[in-house]
Amino acid sequence: MKILAIDTATEACSVALKMPQKNISRFEICPQQHSQRLLPMVDEVLKEAEVTLGDIDLLAFGRGPGSFTGVRIATGMIQGLALGTGLKVAGVSTLEAMACEVAEKISQQAQGTQYIAVASDARMDEVYFAVFAINDNGLALCVEEQVCAPDVVIGHLEALNVNAANMVVAGTGWAAYEPLSTWLEAQNVGLPGSVTLPNAKYMLSLAARVFDDKKAVDAVDVEPVYLRDKVTWKKLPGRE
Repeated sequence: MKILAIDTATEACSVALKMPQKNISRFEICPQQHSQRLLPMVDEVLKEAEVTLGDIDLLAFGRGPGSFTGVRIATGMIQGLALGTGLKVAGVSTLEAMACEVAEKISQQAQGTQYIAVASDARMDEVYFAVFAINDNGLALCVEEQVCAPDVVIGHLEALNVNAANMVVAGTGWAAYEPLSTWLEAQNVGLPGSVTLPNAKYMLSLAARVFDDKKAVDAVDVEPVYLRDKVTWKKLPGRE
């Protein structure tokens, strides 16, 4: 299956293409330039693979959470591509994509139950937060995606009894707020290394799972995830 994935939910802009023999991807940190860079990056990966949009089987995008503008850019772009091709769309959690990247990088080291706690800076003294566990079937969601204050994050982690031996963290939220970085230091857990922003490359396998579960949708049914209730997405004309 050939899958094209895009993500602009954070300051990073990324595009990835799953091909039968290899994956091709682009990743750039380009704040406020997503709308200018996204289509050229799509063109680059398609040309490198020597395919066109007509050859693709499934579209995917980082559905959020993330910045309102960033998530809106990816949502609008994927709707346009889906309308033009008639392809189904798989929405992928940006938090789960980061957890997927971490899981891939530590898969050989993990012993027993390993938790991946993802916290992305949501501004206004809050983070987008979720916790995943690595199991034989991949990732399992342990703490639902939410936008919350640092003390709520700490409460969830203490309830799970996580520590330096069984937890890895990802995302920009840990370094953004002192209570979180202080708590990690007390638990002897290091700040995130290379996995701080979502990357479309790690959305490909998640998108394939969405498709296999028959949860991919048509263009008119694409919905972003903002988590903050006061933010709404205007659907295509004619949709409630």
